[in-house]
Amino acid sequence: MDDETLGKLHPAIPPMAEQLKAGRIGRRDFIRTAALLGMAAPAAYAMAGRITGDAAIPQAMAQDTPRKGGILRIGMPVMDCADPAIFDWSEKGNVARLIVEPLVSIGTDDISRPWLAERWEANDDVSQWTFHLRQGVKWNNGDDFGADDVIATFTRWLDSKTGSSNQGRFSGLTVKDGDTVKLAPGALEKVDDHTVRFHLQTPMLQFPESLGDYPALITHRDFAKDGANLMKNPIGTGPFRLKEVAVGSRAVFEKRPAAEYWGDEVYLDGVEYVDLGSDPSAWLAALGSGQVDLVSQVPVNLLPAVQGIPGLKLYDKLTAETGVARFRISEKPFDQKAVRQAIQACVDHARLTQLAYQGFGTPGEDVHVSPIHPEYTPLPLPPPDIDKAKRLLAEAGYPDGLSIEINCQDALKHEIDTATVLSEMVKPAGIDLKVNVLPGATFWDRWTKWPFSVTQWLTRPLAVQVLALAYRTGVAWNETGYSNPEFDRVLDQAQATLDIEKRKVLVHRLEQIMQEDAIAIIPFWLKIFTASSDKLQGFEYHFAREMHLNKVWLAG
Repeated sequence: MDDETLGKLHPAIPPMAEQLKAGRIGRRDFIRTAALLGMAAPAAYAMAGRITGDAAIPQAMAQDTPRKGGILRIGMPVMDCADPAIFDWSEKGNVARLIVEPLVSIGTDDISRPWLAERWEANDDVSQWTFHLRQGVKWNNGDDFGADDVIATFTRWLDSKTGSSNQGRFSGLTVKDGDTVKLAPGALEKVDDHTVRFHLQTPMLQFPESLGDYPALITHRDFAKDGANLMKNPIGTGPFRLKEVAVGSRAVFEKRPAAEYWGDEVYLDGVEYVDLGSDPSAWLAALGSGQVDLVSQVPVNLLPAVQGIPGLKLYDKLTAETGVARFRISEKPFDQKAVRQAIQACVDHARLTQLAYQGFGTPGEDVHVSPIHPEYTPLPLPPPDIDKAKRLLAEAGYPDGLSIEINCQDALKHEIDTATVLSEMVKPAGIDLKVNVLPGATFWDRWTKWPFSVTQWLTRPLAVQVLALAYRTGVAWNETGYSNPEFDRVLDQAQATLDIEKRKVLVHRLEQIMQEDAIAIIPFWLKIFTASSDKLQGFEYHFAREMHLNKVWLAG
């Protein structure tokens, strides 16, 4: 790479290249961070390839010429998708993403790429980000897409009255006003009609990556004025139009004319999401009989059945997804750390992984940082110690044990199995743990309020993303009610640290704090699976169960 090109890079990239050359950081971590800092993904792959000698860009398998036409039918729960700002399921994002789009897209390789944004750059300490928006993009009502749409969307996200998890994602744009969190003065700057500059109170390396998360979809500037209901007023920049939707039944989309869509023409004529209920066996039956072409997931207990049905393709992906058995630390008896530590002391994570997930997962360490995160460092747990658990219970005032409940949703078998295995593991310590399996709607209606429950958390590419979403004081998705000033302070430092080696040290401290405070049992990290008809081409399984369908097609 010549001196002129190097001079245009963010100043943190050349030192990272030296770290990669010396073998102190990995190739994937270099590419991911360089892309975050505004380097085009192909250039980041090429630079890493020159340093390591590996192939510059992953080579896709040879495929036939894509065929245009056809309706892709997908078995997936169809939920209320009215307001993207408050989405709490990736399935909602899969429906809405056909209509409204993000500024940034996160590929199946975990790399950030421009989408509605054409490019971006950050200042030296990543406290200021400038996004250059694509020109010529039209909303499907004929309006031009531009900076006003982005600023209106962000303003709504960061208003506490909206209740958006994006307030936690983009906490650097906010300030506290008493007990209220609000948009910081001057945080959003319209440079021109197609350029937006973000001024952060605290630096955030993960800013572009968070713009690719499923609730970070950009809506029309008048979205709130029109009732904030995408299903009733489906104005979007995406490649499809909504034809009809019925919660719990189906959502049907048709392709926009190629001349109207800013991106490459999509191959499909339409997409139909079909709600097949909560029984995974019914999903597989519908796939095997040809009622649908793809299902959103396949539980591990059904893998042999998939492999036994001719004409199906199986997909898998290593992830940082987990079913977090978390405590609501404001609720008795979980307000006592000794009780939480007693439960933690009963758990054999390796055995739990084998019994609840047939060994397909990686055992957790009760910290919400996965081995696939670039900031991860091992933090082993001591072996199960029932005597220690009994001592801790006695210290907390429960010398004769205690009776508690754990709630989980009915749709995910491995979460039910996690709760069931936990109930057996804590029994020798004198803990009677009752497992309550609830319908999804009932569970998710109170998911942040249950005293003890198992919650599905999907993968975020960076550990600091999920830690900021789930455990920072006062954010919308902080279901544990956790508030630790030291944790928040170190998290701020980690988000502002570009050097991967230095960030690992800070995240290691966050791991230690989380494990010591015993706010959750992180049982294991999932390897996830799904399946499709062999007619489906161009589909890539995403680590966050997102469906990106612009390049998908159906063979004849």
